[in-house]
Amino acid sequence: MDVLAVLNLSDIAQYFSKMAMFPVFDLAYYIVSILYLKYEPGSVEVSRRSPVASWLCAMLYCFGSYILADIMLGDSPVDYFHNNSHILLATAVWYLVFFCPLNLFYKCVAFLPVKLVLVAMKEVVRTRKIAAGVHHAHHAYHHGWFIMVITGYVKGSGVALMSNFEQLLRGVWRPETNEIMNMSFPTKASLYGAILFTLQESHLLPISKNILICLFTLFMATSKVVLTARHSHGSPFTLIESWVCHLLFGSPLGGSEDSHDHHHSAAVHAAPVSPTKTKEELNEGTRKRKAKKAE
Repeated sequence: MDVLAVLNLSDIAQYFSKMAMFPVFDLAYYIVSILYLKYEPGSVEVSRRSPVASWLCAMLYCFGSYILADIMLGDSPVDYFHNNSHILLATAVWYLVFFCPLNLFYKCVAFLPVKLVLVAMKEVVRTRKIAAGVHHAHHAYHHGWFIMVITGYVKGSGVALMSNFEQLLRGVWRPETNEIMNMSFPTKASLYGAILFTLQESHLLPISKNILICLFTLFMATSKVVLTARHSHGSPFTLIESWVCHLLFGSPLGGSEDSHDHHHSAAVHAAPVSPTKTKEELNEGTRKRKAKKAE
């Protein structure tokens, strides 16, 4: 406690937790979200063929977590759309990402140093959303720990959880990408974060909410920036999860045999892909090749 007093960490944490997210951090959140939408196969073609469908997909990427959480808590799923400033800001970002002349805006925000800053800022918003979701559920269900965890989890990763529905809007159906079956790092981190904030909200975790927000944001931003810079889709939790699943559920260490066989057969029948390229970059390359063939 003396160390915290000397460093004024509690004051810093309080200032950080009270810092407004709109418009700067929310803008970064919308840019990164819609940037990932553009990486998806067929998204550019949909934006040209049906701008309304593309706009709806962009709104789901930006506000899907709010919509899903409202449905869970019995509120109107369109309730968040009364925030005109947020909708207009997200719409402006969508238009610039997809329709800016010469693709200038996309090239600027996709430039790696700029993208790393935006990714870090997005994780600041994600942590706030998890904390807000748990707090909201705690007011409605004081002793509903599981409801608090689920609500915080949905607030942090609702966009990924609604990905299959968003695919239908784009005319794509890929059930194998179900986020529950194949959790990405942000989705797993949102679940673990929701558990931590639920314990704190229930006074079972001896730490203030301000400091927890600060520490979890630091972890999320650092992890996501490192993974993005390394073009990696791994997770810092992999080793721990492997041992825990092996201990509790008898899963093989280092992944399932089915997964190993699947990757082995894929390697036999397909050309090797450079590990330095992300899924988004591969999708972007595919899109460009299709565009050249069309010309």
